[in-house]
Amino acid sequence: MGKFTEHAVFVSSFVALLLAISINFPFTNGYDGEPLTVPLSIDMSTTRASGLDLTPQQWKEDLAYLIKELPNRHPDAFTFTPKEKFEAEAAELDATIEHLNSDEIYIGLDHLANLIGDAHTYVEFPDDNGNLPLDLRHFGTESRIVAVAPGFEQTLGMRVVAIDNTPLPRARELAATITPVAETDWLRDSRIDGFLTTGMALHGLGITPNRNSAKYTLAGDDGKSSTVEFQALAPGQRPKWVQASAKPLLSEQPVNGSAACTYLGDSRALYCNVRRIRDLSGPSKEMFEILKREHPDKLVIDLRRNNGGDYNVGLKYLIEPLRQEPDINKKGHLFVLIGPDTFSAAMSNAAQFRSMTNATLVGLPIGERPNSYQEPKQFTLPNSHLVVRYSTRFYRFADGDVNVVAPDKEIIPTWEDYKNGRDLALEWILTSR
Repeated sequence: MGKFTEHAVFVSSFVALLLAISINFPFTNGYDGEPLTVPLSIDMSTTRASGLDLTPQQWKEDLAYLIKELPNRHPDAFTFTPKEKFEAEAAELDATIEHLNSDEIYIGLDHLANLIGDAHTYVEFPDDNGNLPLDLRHFGTESRIVAVAPGFEQTLGMRVVAIDNTPLPRARELAATITPVAETDWLRDSRIDGFLTTGMALHGLGITPNRNSAKYTLAGDDGKSSTVEFQALAPGQRPKWVQASAKPLLSEQPVNGSAACTYLGDSRALYCNVRRIRDLSGPSKEMFEILKREHPDKLVIDLRRNNGGDYNVGLKYLIEPLRQEPDINKKGHLFVLIGPDTFSAAMSNAAQFRSMTNATLVGLPIGERPNSYQEPKQFTLPNSHLVVRYSTRFYRFADGDVNVVAPDKEIIPTWEDYKNGRDLALEWILTSR
């Protein structure tokens, strides 16, 4: 049975299948104290569509346009999914459109885009996507609430057991169908966390009966359980988020601009949180001024929450000048923090730090593959005006057969450490000899 055949069966009894990725950044939420609800490696600022009240014929026209234009524009659309499979799933979606709501159709379109395989190819979420006022993070086999809007503080730190009537493992399985088929499991898991707090995705996947609210069954460490309903925020609404950690992690504190550096005198280390690979001239100047003034023993470049930009900017203002600093560019002195949400240009620069400097990479594997299609462009579907992103160029940033940027020192964060405000990866760097 094809995915959309199964999907149609689910719809007839209430549930819908398939998913999509609508960001260029892995979906880990909670950056700058602002939970994101759709993957951290994609720039949501370009989303446009908000009303998707179309006729079945209009949706069919959009589908026909997507399945014609996407393979024509992508340089190698069928490397990971055979053309026959792509066309068969498109035909199944076309055959069921009359029985699907707009969120289910969006999920189907995004699923097709994700069959291409790379993380830069997807259908963007529209601005009005049912952003729910909570942020989930996966720790081992658990998903915990790590941030909420005011009024839901009692849910902080609780484990998610189910969403509406769907057990969490099944919800994650459904959400995985709209992650890129050729990227790593780390990227998949990160984006799933974002999808499970996005009303449009939950509704389109058949997990909730509408996109405007979701009921989460939660369990506390005391064994008690409860069900809490979250209502979707209005488009653009940004509440003052309340965090679960005992104290804000340095890596999650607000950054004004592209990067911010903090000198940690007790550890004789300079910590620079680089959030975007753009506009780095000023931050780079500040970083080198501190290096010259303080002569720290260690420099830490944090790329864990960086969703990209232009890798040439990182090369010019970070990597190449640091290569010329003999006191810092040596093992045990230069460190780069990486993780699943180190995306696009940030992923490229992380790989270049490894190949071009003596940096030690610390953290978790990067979600995006270093040797893959990137450099996205976009087109718009004629009726829904949904934006379709697609890669245009193949890049190779790693040598050998292992197509992943893995840390030299892997450190897996735990819920207990996060709850207590501890950043184990940064702590390891600051205490290593």
